[in-house]
Amino acid sequence: QDETGAYLIDRDPTYFGPILNYLRHGKLIMNKELAEEGVLEEAEFYNIASLVRLVKERIRDNESRTSQGAVKHVYRVLQCQEEELTQMVSTMSDGWKFEQLISIGSSYNYGNEDQAEFLCVVSRELNNSTNGIVKEPSEKAKVRPLLGWLP
Repeated sequence: QDETGAYLIDRDPTYFGPILNYLRHGKLIMNKELAEEGVLEEAEFYNIASLVRLVKERIRDNESRTSQGAVKHVYRVLQCQEEELTQMVSTMSDGWKFEQLISIGSSYNYGNEDQAEFLCVVSRELNNSTNGIVKEPSEKAKVRPLLGWLP
């Protein structure tokens, strides 16, 4: 305690910001670069039980997310004519989403019209099981090897 009656607390100010914000409005707000373990230490030092529980819960959630591994994607390359493109993209289902469209020129001539040809790259998240073994995709989403290359 100094001459004005103020107390000096010699703690890391980096981790005090989230503590102070929690005391101000009851929400845990942290920069992504900030280690949750450091905030936990400070919350324990100041004996803020509700914040200790909240930070521990966040740490557990992050650990369970990382133990499940990174999200994996399955990619497909579909070849289609210009006239088929709108229908093909609009009828994608089963979790597939459009990624990229690549024009590969006009190889075919139907009647008097030259039809442009495209490669359409689509992807879908491949769900992982909780024990880390990758589940086999449904028949619609079978992983197929990609032949050739994409620019």
